[in-house]
Amino acid sequence: MAPPDETDGGRTGPLRPEAARLVAENLTAADPTHPWTGIGFAAAWRSQEMLDVTLVHPDLVAEISADTAIDHGGVHRHPVRFKRLRLDITTEEVPLFTMSPATDI
Repeated sequence: MAPPDETDGGRTGPLRPEAARLVAENLTAADPTHPWTGIGFAAAWRSQEMLDVTLVHPDLVAEISADTAIDHGGVHRHPVRFKRLRLDITTEEVPLFTMSPATDI
């Protein structure tokens, strides 16, 4: 994904302790101008419970695994699965996501 704007983002399932530690060591706290400042995040799909979040600067790249299951309301049914942090590349080096990768060849 290209450098995020206010519409980019996602959530994963819980990270393994070693992955959580590596990600945490590489995060940078966002400044007060972050576009999501003041927005609430639910603890789970359709949950009323809100998470206590710390916004961060979107400058890390992670490899993920995802499926395309969508429920009747148009919401993705499963969170993405974190595979690994990619410290070898920057957000500027990651191509934009497209719905049809084969057409981009």
